[in-house]
This record gives sequence, C-alpha cells and structure tokens, in this order.
Amino acid sequence: MSDKKPKSIPIKDLVSEEGAHELASSPDMEPYLDLIVATMQGADVKPALEALSKLPLEKRYVWRVASAMKWGFADFDTEPVAADRDAMNSEDFGKLMELLKHRPLQFCMFLTALIGAEAMERVMAEAIAIAKQVE
Repeated sequence: MSDKKPKSIPIKDLVSEEGAHELASSPDMEPYLDLIVATMQGADVKPALEALSKLPLEKRYVWRVASAMKWGFADFDTEPVAADRDAMNSEDFGKLMELLKHRPLQFCMFLTALIGAEAMERVMAEAIAIAKQVE
C-alpha cells in the first residue's frame, strides 16, 4: 500500500458528477444531512440516528446505491460488453473508462462502510477469483 498522503483539494475546486447535487439535496437525504451536521457540531446524534432508524429500507441511501447496481446489472452478460469493446472507437472508450474510473474504489468504500474492511476484502477477493475463472 502506498504511503502517499491524499492530495488536499480546496472545497471550491471540488467537482461533482452530473446529478450529484440533485441527489444530495433531495428530501431523502435530509436525515443524513441532519446527522452530519450534528456530528460536525458535536451535538447529540441520537435524534438523527433515531430518524434514520425509522426510514423504510427503500428510502435509505444504501438502497439507492444497491438498487442502482441491481438495475445496472440485472441482465448482465459479458458477451455484449466484449462486443461493445471491440466495436467502440477510442474516444468513446476513453469516455467510458473515465466514467468507470472511480467506481471500484467507491464500491470498496461502500462495502467497507457497510460490512467492514475485512469483510469487504473477502467479498472482493472472492469476486476477483471467480471473475478470473470466467475469463
């Protein structure tokens, strides 16, 4: 693992993906923002956690991420991926790779927050091993 420290970026220089602001400012994110604010202010987080505990699963942040993956991979097949790869021009391939660039890290961070680092590592190692066998 690298010993490099992450590069500091001023908040004004942060760029978010298209649609991120709309998702972050949606009513479904309010309980999470309340928790973040309470944490940052050193206030009691119990009321915010209580509000989150009452949300139905389908209104939770984790559901949004998991259901997006479900719909993205519902009919997954490697053959169309290989066909697109072979038929794609280099400019479109570059755009696609840019879109996917941070997704493995984000998914690992999602799993780490949800199930812990060791469990994430086991899940990912098993997935990588299986994917290599399918090649």
